[in-house]
Amino acid sequence: MNRSADYIMVTLTSDPGALQTPVLLERCLELLQPVAARENAVIVDATLGMGGHSEALLSAHPGLTVIGLDRDTEALRLASARLAPFGERFIGVHTVYDGIADAVRSATFTHIDGVLFDLGVSSLQLDAPERGFAYAQDAPLDMRMDQSSGVTAAEVIASASEGRLRAIFERYGEEPLAGRYARAIIAARQTAPIERSQQLVDVLQAATPAKIKDQRHPAKRVFQALRVEVNGELRALETALPAALELLNLGGRAVVMSYQSLEDRFVKREFAQRSRSTAPAGLPVELPEHRPEFKLLTRGAELADEQERARNSRAIPVRLRAAERVREVAA
Repeated sequence: MNRSADYIMVTLTSDPGALQTPVLLERCLELLQPVAARENAVIVDATLGMGGHSEALLSAHPGLTVIGLDRDTEALRLASARLAPFGERFIGVHTVYDGIADAVRSATFTHIDGVLFDLGVSSLQLDAPERGFAYAQDAPLDMRMDQSSGVTAAEVIASASEGRLRAIFERYGEEPLAGRYARAIIAARQTAPIERSQQLVDVLQAATPAKIKDQRHPAKRVFQALRVEVNGELRALETALPAALELLNLGGRAVVMSYQSLEDRFVKREFAQRSRSTAPAGLPVELPEHRPEFKLLTRGAELADEQERARNSRAIPVRLRAAERVREVAA
């Protein structure tokens, strides 16, 4: 099997299992079991993180190969070392998940049997103050998942117009005070650069009406919006999920866990579109080419139960959806 320079195997320096508890692990294993148990099965873990889901899949299915994708070089380093005992059955690739087709081809495969997306920011990123993801900890406003490229949140704050900031906060954070916050940032940056998370929090706090402060933290949605903008998360998902579905063999399964409404709405629409008939209204007989490509495996979005929420706070906002390919489409 071919290996490129992007495939990373290193010595473990931290315990990834202690850094992150996989969300809805048992449910993901259950949904992927029928395809993971296939002979010479291939599953893509499109958001590798600390490798918890991949480790469980590889342990449960001795014939399985997992291709793990992550843009965060530190996460990829730690997960690759954790999964090194599985040898060539694990292939780690440094890429954003919208590079899934290239990653699969580089691993010498043309199709896959399953794909798992665990979207959002990882515990490794949230728990490292220097990364700037958490509004509760003062740090440089970086927020890049891949610190080797791209613009930082501080650079977005420094260069974006008031209209652009408002659009970012409205679209990616669904922030009702987007306009007020954008104006406050423009005014504050004329006095001094906003380069640290605490500076931004202070600006947002000062611009927030007292009654709102009692309901929620003013920075939560703004920080989410900046993170999504810096990392192009929604744009990447809009490319990655359709590409992943096209790669699936007949009977292949896609499992997606979302943590914000924008992502979940897109996943819902994509799955719904591909799981309905395309036959024109009034057609007496549904032709094979009009039959749905996929069937839904979940009734709506599944949530974590109370036990998991209590055990793992990251599971509280999760929305899980899954679908299975039931019709092949001619190339």
